[in-house]
Amino acid sequence: MHTHTGRTAIVTGGSRGIGREIALRLAAQGCDVVVNYHGREDLAEAVVRAVEARGRRAIAVRGDVADEAEAEALFRAALDAFGRIDVVVSNAGIMKNVPIADGALADFDAIMRTNARGAFIVLSKAGNHLGEGGRIIALSSSVIARSTPGYGPYIASKAAVEGLVRVMANELRGRGICVNAVAPGPVGTELFLEGKSAEQIAALARMAPLERLGTPADIASIVAFLAGPEGAWVNAQVVRVNGGFA
Repeated sequence: MHTHTGRTAIVTGGSRGIGREIALRLAAQGCDVVVNYHGREDLAEAVVRAVEARGRRAIAVRGDVADEAEAEALFRAALDAFGRIDVVVSNAGIMKNVPIADGALADFDAIMRTNARGAFIVLSKAGNHLGEGGRIIALSSSVIARSTPGYGPYIASKAAVEGLVRVMANELRGRGICVNAVAPGPVGTELFLEGKSAEQIAALARMAPLERLGTPADIASIVAFLAGPEGAWVNAQVVRVNGGFA
């Protein structure tokens, strides 16, 4: 059922993994989609073609979400192409294992730049460009609740995202805009699986009571719910989608 027909969604980091699935799910429900990417144009264009195969319009826009000028250009491209912005999904992010005692400030800065600064800029632009009844959804992580060694900078960046979401929901009072976060548990994307042994992956899958890794579709379905009319009474929340992982 097309619940978003006539609406436009921006999905940052939309060329692969969870972002790709979110873009396709929103398209299947009637959204035109702006697929933001930073590196792989070929993957972004493949998502555009997949959206168009679902009967919706799409464009791919390269841009570093942590660069304010490039983020503004992304939103301007969406308005130029489709005339409106209704849904913004802040999904772009990076993850790296960085033990705090190592003092790897360059890695810390890189993670915070993309995950925290990038989310701040995207949320700021969304607040300026969304109309009445818009939806803003930022991706966090359920690893926040587990304090997993090596994830300090990543957890710090995602804790910042959750704080921004709750504050922004209050700042947008009176405009009918819902601002929420979705916090996945372990999801079997290429990025997540990279560098892990079969034994490590199996152990991670067993951590949740449902005893499997999540899929991008598991996450996209919740994002689509929050983006649509059914999610109109959900605001300033962090939805943990993790099979009981945390």
